[in-house]
Amino acid sequence: MGAPMKSSVAKRSIVIDGHKTSVSLEDAFWNDLKEIAHTQRTTLSGLVAQIDGVRKQCNLSSAIRLFVLEHFRSQDKRVQISDAHPAAAIAQQGRAMQP
Repeated sequence: MGAPMKSSVAKRSIVIDGHKTSVSLEDAFWNDLKEIAHTQRTTLSGLVAQIDGVRKQCNLSSAIRLFVLEHFRSQDKRVQISDAHPAAAIAQQGRAMQP
């Protein structure tokens, strides 16, 4: 058995709707969240504010983890659809681009 993986949780301050709050996430989630914000052409604070606005009862850190997980799961589904049916993938992308 190898050595246990070290969890690198980073606590960072972020401003949401003018209020400063602290969020604790593993480095991998911070990196993915930044990547998602960049691809959506928004700021990290803006993306976290969106997540905060739609979260149900879980804490903000959990809501962010679930958002990142769902983001990549939906990307994976789009890849699987495009591999099987290229026309379905084009239709899926068109729906994703609609406001």
